[in-house]
Amino acid sequence: MNNSVDKVLTYTIHEVVPYINWIYFFHAWGFQHKEKERAKAAEAMQLFKEANQMLNQLDENYHVHTIFRLCEANADGDNLILDGKLFPLLRQQIPHPDGSPFLCLSDFVRPLSSGIPDTVGIFAASCDGEVELLYENDPYKRMLVQTLADRLAEAATEKMHEYIRKVAWGYAKDENLSIPDLLKEKFQGIRPAVGYPSLPDQSVNFQLNDLLHMEQIGITLTENGAMRPHATVCGLILAHPAARYFAVGKIGNDQLEDYARRKKMSVEEIRKFLAANL
Repeated sequence: MNNSVDKVLTYTIHEVVPYINWIYFFHAWGFQHKEKERAKAAEAMQLFKEANQMLNQLDENYHVHTIFRLCEANADGDNLILDGKLFPLLRQQIPHPDGSPFLCLSDFVRPLSSGIPDTVGIFAASCDGEVELLYENDPYKRMLVQTLADRLAEAATEKMHEYIRKVAWGYAKDENLSIPDLLKEKFQGIRPAVGYPSLPDQSVNFQLNDLLHMEQIGITLTENGAMRPHATVCGLILAHPAARYFAVGKIGNDQLEDYARRKKMSVEEIRKFLAANL
C-alpha cells in the first residue's frame, strides 16, 4: 500500500527516549558496551544520569521531527524508480570468498519487468535545530546535548519505522516486538541510511530531498549534500523479508563511470562523493 504523500510525525522528547540505543551514545563518549573496569563503569553511570537530566530539560521546549513517503517503486537493474524518478544505486564488485552474489539495494525491490508496482519508503528525521546550539559556553554540556541530539534523531527514526511497518504501510501489522528487539533489528525489512555502507554516496541526499522536501521539518542541505542540523538522518525503507545490510565496498572505474552517467553527473563530481569506495 502507498499513496506517495509526505507524512510528518513530530514527537516530544519523552516519546522517543525509550527508543534510544544507549550503546551508541556511550561509544560516542569512548565507553565500550562491555566495560568492566569499575571506575569507568561509575563514570558511565554518572554520564547516564546527567544525560537523562538533560533529556528532561529538553523535553520542556524541544521536539524531534520525522517525515516519510511511501513511493510507488520498481527496480530496473541497479536503479530504483521512485514515484517515476530514477534513483541510481551501487552494486558490490569485490568477489566474496564464499561465492555469494554481488548485492545492490535494488535486488530487494520488485523488478520493473514484472509489471507489478512495489513500494519503497523514504524518510528523514531531525531534532529541532536549536538543540545542538545550546550550551555554547560549556564544552561538556555542549558535547552532551549534541550526542543526545544524534541519538534522539535515530530514536525518532526507530519509532517512525515501527509506525510505518504496523500502520502506514502495514506490511507487519501483527508485529509485537519489545524495544530491545527493535534495537536488535528483529523486524522485517531494512532501513539503510545515507552514508552507511550500502548507501555510501552523500549526493543521494539531493535526490531524497527532491522527493521528500525535507525543509518541511527544518532540514537543509549544503552544496556538498551534508544535512543541517547535524543531528539528522535520512534514507530508504525496504520491506522484502530477505533484505539485509551489506557494504558496497570498493568499486571499479567501470561502475563509477556508469553510476555517474545514470546520475547525470560528471565522473569527477561523483568521484568526490565516493572517494572512500575507490
